[in-house]
Amino acid sequence: MPVSEPPLVDAHFHVWRKDLPLTDTAWHRKVSDATIEQLIETLDSHGVSLGVIAAASVHGLYNDYVRSALKRHRRLRATATVAPTTDIYQLERMKADGFVGIRFVWELLDEIPDIHSGDYRMLLRRVADLGWHVHLTDRAHRIADTIAAIEAAGADVVLDHLGLFDTPEGVNGAAFRTVMAAVERGRTWVKLSGGFRFKPASEAKQYAQALVQLTGGERLVWGSD
Repeated sequence: MPVSEPPLVDAHFHVWRKDLPLTDTAWHRKVSDATIEQLIETLDSHGVSLGVIAAASVHGLYNDYVRSALKRHRRLRATATVAPTTDIYQLERMKADGFVGIRFVWELLDEIPDIHSGDYRMLLRRVADLGWHVHLTDRAHRIADTIAAIEAAGADVVLDHLGLFDTPEGVNGAAFRTVMAAVERGRTWVKLSGGFRFKPASEAKQYAQALVQLTGGERLVWGSD
């Protein structure tokens, strides 16, 4: 019997319309649409069977457009931005709709919420209980504490863009070593995505090679971003 190829999965992309509400602190405004219909056409034209929509920080708690994509296309899953006080009933409904995790886009923030507060400890425990993950970006000097808090709650971590630690120390820096150690502990995955965000972009290759050498490809996922 011939061995079938596994489905191609894109683990990081966004959908939006220009008329969607933005937060007061949105770091950019969309100049064109990237609609659900365009997404499905793009996935199909490239042979991508399944996909995960990444919550976009500029829309804040407005997950409605992503939710409509999940309800119309069961091949899709998504992460969401939620308030730390979101109750379990709402989270369970979101899971039924196709959400698989929450996103902290903390790399953009000079000051982040207190992840050790009661509200965040409760949120992280609910994430763990739901079998979800925390989709995370954070800055190099904070990443160890953030990952430790998520792990302590029993939740999984999925890190964007090779960790996105474009620091002078590169792969030898403390932040990237923290990521490597977290991957080895078995509760952290890393996205092979966003290489263009490094300066120069060629630096991303070192991070990708180090992760592949460590894992043999396990707990690494690809995203087109």
